[in-house]
Amino acid sequence: MHPMLNIAIRAARKAGNLIAKHYETPDAVEASQKGNNDFVTNVDREAERLIIEVIRKSYPQHTIISEECGELTGEDQDVQWIIDPLDGTTNFIKRLPHFAVSIAVRLKGRTEVAVVYDPMRNELFTSTRGQGTQLNGYRLRGSTSRDLEGTIIATGFPFKQKQHSASYMNVMTKLFVHCADFRRSGSAALDLAYLAAGRVDGFFEIGLKPWDYAAGELLVREAGGVVTDFVGAHNYLNSGNIVAGNPRVVKTMLAVMREELSEALKR
Repeated sequence: MHPMLNIAIRAARKAGNLIAKHYETPDAVEASQKGNNDFVTNVDREAERLIIEVIRKSYPQHTIISEECGELTGEDQDVQWIIDPLDGTTNFIKRLPHFAVSIAVRLKGRTEVAVVYDPMRNELFTSTRGQGTQLNGYRLRGSTSRDLEGTIIATGFPFKQKQHSASYMNVMTKLFVHCADFRRSGSAALDLAYLAAGRVDGFFEIGLKPWDYAAGELLVREAGGVVTDFVGAHNYLNSGNIVAGNPRVVKTMLAVMREELSEALKR
């Protein structure tokens, strides 16, 4: 096992155990709003602290980029740990048991290691570049759909960027004609993990942050999928606008979406 994967798993499990424990004691959860429709809890922050502690113990010189504390620059800036300590905070606050810890390691801008851990189901999705994707140690392959017929597409509403809501709804309407149904779960990290596992066939979302998709992106790629922006390029690293699935599904999704995109969503 890749040594950094080992540490990422240890950190994710430690944070996941903390999150699961607090899920059982909701009175101890303190939530506050940090932005437009964007919430954080004391559990997010404590989980983040535990993850950073585990990483720092083994790799004190590495850089860490995390949702709550931002960038902690280390001596070695070529290695970046990208962390979302609790992806699906709103679900957690509402006691809807669907959320995950997401940890990715980038080496010179290329993601090498990924872990997405769902503590409520004890599902550990892992990936190392070139080594495939596993769920609890078993190899995963993504969906084999040839087009959109019969497919389930995962998505997330642009609740932080409602200026895109009209375009988003138009895209959904167009895709809905071709696919079987949608899923909107509240955790992009788990959406991408489920895509890697073949539980859904495609995924698209507007305005994600690097910690939302850094781990999930590698899970999808190593399970045979592709990840692009809304015009089939790679600008999603800047825009956070993501389409993912197997190559045929993505190609069809992009073709269907094209006519409904505003200029802002083509960048």
